[in-house]
Amino acid sequence: MIEKILNTGYEAIFSGLTAAFFAQVIKFFIFTIQSKKINFKIFTTTGGMPSSHSAGVMGLSTSVGLISGFDSVIFAVAIGYALVTMYDAAGVRRAAGKTAACLNRMMEDFYEHKVQAIGGKLKELLGHTPFEVIMGAIFGICYAFCFHQYLMKF
Repeated sequence: MIEKILNTGYEAIFSGLTAAFFAQVIKFFIFTIQSKKINFKIFTTTGGMPSSHSAGVMGLSTSVGLISGFDSVIFAVAIGYALVTMYDAAGVRRAAGKTAACLNRMMEDFYEHKVQAIGGKLKELLGHTPFEVIMGAIFGICYAFCFHQYLMKF
């Protein structure tokens, strides 16, 4: 079974998806340790440390590089996709989160802390800090290398 996965697109997609999943698990444990509270919603939220988006796209890109070569056109496409995704996570989505935080404060002041009357608060934790993105990317790269080595043992 494993020989059908090694050096195929299945390895690449599985590596990317599981890297993102395990980054979410790490995020859950970091949140639980820091806040001393268990919140299972962390598994489905964006933002936080490490970036699961970065881990996923870099896991996918690294696997593509390992399979097709780091000088291949498909690796160039994969890394381009990863860079756009990570830029979006640290740039556009982070800015949208800051805007939401500002709007939430304005609405609380304007509606005298009765924000539910206007539909509730906007989601503020949308993006990542550059550090969270870099740590997610490093995790994804390391995960893809380890996963590839694991598959090669069989």
